[in-house]
Amino acid sequence: MTDNVTGERFCGKCGYVITEVLQDSGPEWRSFSKEGGADPTRTGAPTSLTIHDRGLATIINPINRDSSGKPLTSSMKSTIERLRTWDSRSKVHESADRNLRQALSELSRLKDKLSLSDAVIEKAAYIYRKALEKGLVRGRSISALIASALYAACRDTETPRTLKDVSDAGNIKKKDIARCYRLLHRELDLKMPVVDPIQCVARIASKLGISEKTKRFAVKVLKTAQEHEESAGKDPMGLAAAALYLSCVNNCENMTQRDIAEAASVTEVTIRNRYKGLRLDQTDL
Repeated sequence: MTDNVTGERFCGKCGYVITEVLQDSGPEWRSFSKEGGADPTRTGAPTSLTIHDRGLATIINPINRDSSGKPLTSSMKSTIERLRTWDSRSKVHESADRNLRQALSELSRLKDKLSLSDAVIEKAAYIYRKALEKGLVRGRSISALIASALYAACRDTETPRTLKDVSDAGNIKKKDIARCYRLLHRELDLKMPVVDPIQCVARIASKLGISEKTKRFAVKVLKTAQEHEESAGKDPMGLAAAALYLSCVNNCENMTQRDIAEAASVTEVTIRNRYKGLRLDQTDL
């Protein structure tokens, strides 16, 4: 059933809310001025978890003019300058706020390096804020914890980014990120979906310039393996690499195991081991 007022979809028997429609945090297009006309700037920018104060803080305009556009007097200029100084100091009065500023700045840098969407970054900021509330940041590296929160967000949104990708982008040891990720998973009780190896096929194929025909055959191989539960408990990137190698062999595309292993950041031994299992399922194709 759907509530016509709130837009929520819920079960008519138990009342469980399946999906809910949140209020739009974008600009307000209605006008309440006497002159009329839409003024979307009335409500300002939407709030965001990726900003340390969620974008709700006020800023004293650096232009020394009053509301009518006239220049301020010399005495008023000095007063406004003192107010700006105290305003900037008052925004960072706790160590947690300074920690959050540094972490979100690092998150913005990782976003550009990994080419991630805003939804993934919002999720990573949400996870880090939860970790900060529970005191998990104390005594640990901010860079490693925000990187692990970003990796958790990628897993949660099913974005194909490996632990090595995040490690290379942040210049952090993979072991440190893995340790922080296990901490977040345990303390915050995160429920992570299983990574689909089919999503990793396009990424490896684009690096090597593999044809679309070979890529589609690799996807068929992986779907057959999932039906036979051959992919359970195995590294999705290794499975995708092995399926691509099997597809290259079948389509007579000249691609070595080493080339695919380097593109997928796995070993050649992993590809050979997964190749054996996938080749047995090929009879159903």
